[in-house]
Amino acid sequence: MFHLIGQALFGLIVGAVAKLLLPGNDPGGIIVTMIIGLVGSVLGTFVGRAVRRNPNYSAHWLMSILGAVVVLVLYRMLMR
Repeated sequence: MFHLIGQALFGLIVGAVAKLLLPGNDPGGIIVTMIIGLVGSVLGTFVGRAVRRNPNYSAHWLMSILGAVVVLVLYRMLMR
């Protein structure tokens, strides 16, 4: 249970940082920000595993934020 709460808070922080790096008027609130952060973290993990060729790689803050920025750009393109 605490792991899920921790993941949700991590996603919220990562999503908020991504929105700070790409300012603009985004549709959605705190839940959308959390989902963008979580999906960005998953994307960062997949890219990190592909680049490092390490199946045990887990995305850290930087890769998670970069993944969230990519997801935010895609989200903005889809919501237009």
